[in-house]
Amino acid sequence: MTRLKSILMAMENKTKNWREMYEGSVFIPAGTPGNPSDIPQTVDEPTYWYGGDISFTIETTNRMAFDRPTVLCQLPAESLGITDYTTAVADDCYRQFIPHLEELNSELYNRNKPPEETGYYYMAHPQGEILVRNSAYFTMRPEKDYNNHGGCKIIHYPDSEQREPRMCLAMRFQVQLKPNDKKKAVQLLVNNLPAAVTSFISYFDHERSKNVELLSKKQQDLRKWMQKSDYCAFLANGSILPRDPAGGGALEGAVPFEAPEDETIEVCGIKGLGIKRGVTVITGGGYSGKSTVLDTVSACIYDHILGDGRELCVTDASAVTISAEDGRSVKDLDISPFISWVPGGDTEHFTTEHASGSTSQAANILEAMDAGSGLLLIDEDRSATNFMIRDAMMKELISREPITPFTERVNELDKSCGVSTILVIGGSGEYLSIADSIYLMDEYRISNVTLKAREICRRNEDHDKVKECKTAGTEDGENIGNNDIFCIDKDLMTGLKDRTRRRILETEGFSPYPKQFGREKLAVPDIGYIIIGEERINTNAVHDLISNDQRTAIGFMLRLLETREGAGLLKAAENETIDIFQKVDELYHEIDENSIDMVYSGNFPECERFLAVPRKVDFMAVVNRMRNIRFRRG
Repeated sequence: MTRLKSILMAMENKTKNWREMYEGSVFIPAGTPGNPSDIPQTVDEPTYWYGGDISFTIETTNRMAFDRPTVLCQLPAESLGITDYTTAVADDCYRQFIPHLEELNSELYNRNKPPEETGYYYMAHPQGEILVRNSAYFTMRPEKDYNNHGGCKIIHYPDSEQREPRMCLAMRFQVQLKPNDKKKAVQLLVNNLPAAVTSFISYFDHERSKNVELLSKKQQDLRKWMQKSDYCAFLANGSILPRDPAGGGALEGAVPFEAPEDETIEVCGIKGLGIKRGVTVITGGGYSGKSTVLDTVSACIYDHILGDGRELCVTDASAVTISAEDGRSVKDLDISPFISWVPGGDTEHFTTEHASGSTSQAANILEAMDAGSGLLLIDEDRSATNFMIRDAMMKELISREPITPFTERVNELDKSCGVSTILVIGGSGEYLSIADSIYLMDEYRISNVTLKAREICRRNEDHDKVKECKTAGTEDGENIGNNDIFCIDKDLMTGLKDRTRRRILETEGFSPYPKQFGREKLAVPDIGYIIIGEERINTNAVHDLISNDQRTAIGFMLRLLETREGAGLLKAAENETIDIFQKVDELYHEIDENSIDMVYSGNFPECERFLAVPRKVDFMAVVNRMRNIRFRRG
C-alpha cells in the first residue's frame, strides 16, 4: 500500500479519472530477476499489497465512475483458520466483514453532505439466501513476488524464492472517492481499508464459521438425499417459517414448524416433514399459514444462512413458482395441452404480445418444463381462476370451453412427465379428489387430512361425471383396505410430454444494439426490469429471482450471448438460428470454470458491479419474456 500512497500523492491535484491509480505502473530495473534484459521496464500492476500477504486489486467500476473504484481484497484463508472453501463459508466471511466497512461509513457520515463529498464504502448486501456471488468466493492467488525499493520501483524475487499460490478469500466492494482530494483518497484506500481488514481478521468469529461449515454439509447431505428419494421438499421441525415484514428474517415469537407425529421422517439426523413427489395440496382457512408454507418451499430452492429459521428446509432445486401473468409476451409455444383454441390464433404455435391470465399461466408451466423444472409451486391467489378449476355446474352450462383446467392436467404432468406440483388451495374442493397428499394448516400447525378429504369427496362424488376412480398407490383402482381412492380422467392422458418440443431461437432481434443506434444498451434498474437493446424485460413475475444481483448477472449474460452469436451487428442475418438451450448450457459451464465475474463489462454505467449466479431455469424464463425475438420449432 506504500506504493499506492506514492502514486496517489504524485497525482495532479484536480485529477478526475485517477488513471495512475488504476494502472499502478511499476519500474523494474534492467538485469534483475524480473527483467534480465538490458533495458528497464515499466509495467502496469494495479494490485497493492499490505503486510506481505493481503492484496488489494483496484479496478474501474465502469466508464462513468472513475471516482468509485471497485476493490478486490484477497487474504489467505489460513489467516482465518478456514479449511473448507465452500460458497457458504465465503458468504459468511463477507457477512462478517460488512460491519467493519459499515463502521468506516459511520465515521465518514455527515448528514449535510452526500457520499461523494465525504467518501463511502459500498458493498453487496445479501439477504437470507446463500448465492454464488462475485463479491465473496475462494480462489487460488499467486503470492507477492517482489520487494519494493522506494516509490514505484520493484525488484522481483529470484526463481528460487518464488512461493506457491495460496487459497485466498476474495471479497469485492467499492470505494467512493472525493473528487480532487488526494489526501482523502489516501485515507480511504491506504489507511482505512487495511485497518478494516486487520480488524476483520482479529475479530473473526471462528466458532460461527465452523458452525456455518457444519450447516453447509448438512444442507448438502439433505440435497443429495432428496435427489435420490421420492421427496421434493423437506421442512425441518423447529424451523421458523413466517418472515418479519420489517427485516425479512425469522419472525420473533412465531410458532415453530412441527411435522405431524405420524408424518415425521428423519433424514441425516434431522426430523421433519417430507413432501413426496406427485400432487400435493396445502389448504386451510384464511391466515392459517398455508401460503407461508408454500413461500418456504419456494425460498428453499436456495440454502439459507445460519439463524434464518429455514436453514434445514430444502426443496428440489429445479422448482418454479408459477402464477398468471397478464400482458406477458409469448413466442411460438405449444399451449394446446391447456388451451385448445383462441380466436384467430393457433395454440400449437401460440404467439402474443399480451397474454391473458389463463394463456400466460399455461405458457409459464410449459416453459418451466421445457427448461427442466421437476416441481411446480402454485398458489391459487396468484392464479387465473378459469385456468385452475371448472366445476361440474360450469361444465354443464358452458358446452364450448377451450381451456382444459389444471385439475385435469396436474396428474398427467406427474405420471407422464415426472413433474410434481404443490398447490395452495383455499376456495375450491376440486383438487381434493386428485391430490396424492392433502395437508391442512390451522394456526400455523400442519396435519395430514388426505383420508378425511377423500371421504368428503366420496360423499359428494358425482358418479355420472367420473370416468375412472383410481386407488392411491395402485394402477387399476383396486381397494387397498381403507377404500382410499381418488379420481382422474384417463381420456385426458394425451401425451403432454411429447407435445412440449424444444424451440430454437432466431438471431434477428436477439441483440444488445437498439435500432438506428450504434452503441450497445444495457441497464438493470432496481425495479425488476432488464433493459437491453430494444428490450425492456419485466422479470417481476419470475418469482424465484430474489436478488437484483441475479438480474444484473442475467443482463450481462444475455449481452454476452447476443454479441457472441452473430447478433452483435446492427442487424443479424435473416433466417440464422441458434440452439439457445445449448448455448446457455455452454455459458453456465464457462461460469462454473471461471466465475460469474467473467460476464461483467464496465461499459454500462446503469448496471451495478455486484453479480450473483441465477438458476438456469430462471435465466430461460427471462429469455422467454423478450418481445423482439422469434422462436422456431426444432
